[in-house]
Amino acid sequence: MRILQVSSELFPVLKTGGLADVAGALPAALGAQGCEVRALLPGFPAVCASLRHAQKVGRFTTPWGEAIEVVLGDLPGIGTAGQALKTYVLMAPGLYDRPGNPYHDSRHQPYADNHRRFAALGWGAAHLAYGLDAAWAPDLVHCHDWHAGLAPACMAFWQSPHRVPTLFTIHNLAYQGCFDASCFAELGLPSAAFGVDGLEFYGQVSFMKAALVYADHISTVSPTYAREIQTPEQGFGLDGLLRRRAAQLSGILNGVDASVWDPAHDPLLPHTFDARRLAGKALNKAALQAETGLNPLPDAPLFTLVGRLTEQKGLPLVLGGINELVQGGGQLLVLGSGDAALEQALAAQAQAHPGRMAVRLDYDEALAHRIFGGGDITLVPSRFEPCGLTQLYGLKYGSLPLVRRVGGLADTVVDTDLETLDKHSATGFVFDDFDSAPYQRALRMAFALYRRPADWSRVRQNGMRIASGWEQSAMQYRDLYASLTSPT
Repeated sequence: MRILQVSSELFPVLKTGGLADVAGALPAALGAQGCEVRALLPGFPAVCASLRHAQKVGRFTTPWGEAIEVVLGDLPGIGTAGQALKTYVLMAPGLYDRPGNPYHDSRHQPYADNHRRFAALGWGAAHLAYGLDAAWAPDLVHCHDWHAGLAPACMAFWQSPHRVPTLFTIHNLAYQGCFDASCFAELGLPSAAFGVDGLEFYGQVSFMKAALVYADHISTVSPTYAREIQTPEQGFGLDGLLRRRAAQLSGILNGVDASVWDPAHDPLLPHTFDARRLAGKALNKAALQAETGLNPLPDAPLFTLVGRLTEQKGLPLVLGGINELVQGGGQLLVLGSGDAALEQALAAQAQAHPGRMAVRLDYDEALAHRIFGGGDITLVPSRFEPCGLTQLYGLKYGSLPLVRRVGGLADTVVDTDLETLDKHSATGFVFDDFDSAPYQRALRMAFALYRRPADWSRVRQNGMRIASGWEQSAMQYRDLYASLTSPT
């Protein structure tokens, strides 16, 4: 089965979040299940710089008249076995050759022509689906998040005697790719597509809605999130549409690429370790404390937070609980960037608690590995969370997740209580309401368990031994692909 995977980023070539980790690991996992996967990416500078053995396969003209060359080459070091991934790249310097973030400028403002930049990705997918590369054509096109959301619409209106099915995966429904209605004229779709049963969304054009309407099937990155987005609380205005398409909606958990995230063989850790040999964990903690300016306190529980600094990720709860965390004898280390006000508040708290709290306001992949390798508790108190990879990395690296019972966090972390301790199923700390009181109760539970070394060790080993690879998820995707490509 031939699969064309369409996304805006892919690890390790280009990463701004968890989407890249999924797009980077899934092709190799699918390859082990008998699928032949090729990727399609925009020609961002990092992508073009990494591409090897590129050859032109064709060109197409966008609806607004821009000619785009499509090349096929290899992106090295992708996937569980480290093999190269055959990748199509849209060579359009006028659209993609810009420094910094692929989505916004240096002032953190979205590029004014983002509708064109990602419409080109959608049309590129359609052209490849219907014959641009004479030597290879997909049986199915798998599109990831709103950046690839126009592809199912482009393909639905393509004039062809045969239909290539599409699967659209929602990684975060909150980001919908909405643009002014005036942009619709440049997208190359018939006027009928701009309506309540098409791309129109409260007077705007929505690339996310385009995919939800026109894709043959929709998936999300956890079963719980698939249910949650059908509710007004987490549907972001699209819950009615998603309820109507419930029969074509699945939830498949993300996995962890063991070639990148494995504490026993991680080259980015000062000291490797596993569930049976944990001496390296303590050495990593000491090295991390020294590196980040935290006091060298081996017996202080080290709480960590890695990721986007936004309200969605629960930063207000974290800020509100810092005094209790520090007064309880803990330390806090934060790595990430995001909302300017939250960044300033965290920096101020770090200044107020020297040696007990440290903040790095950027993203550093190697430091992230060292944080998981040395931390004791991984904080993911999200307001909503489609799947979450952070808690999976924490589990694998023996840093117990403290999470809210929502989305993929609910599907992957088992709360610690007397019953789950007795059943050897506890893997972390879970609270329900997005409020300071239940969050701080979870903090106190983490402190209480930390003071019981035998129980702490048992829960940590439970988490480290969970099978969190891509094998099971890849099998579910393969079966879904088969159902969508089988003759009806």
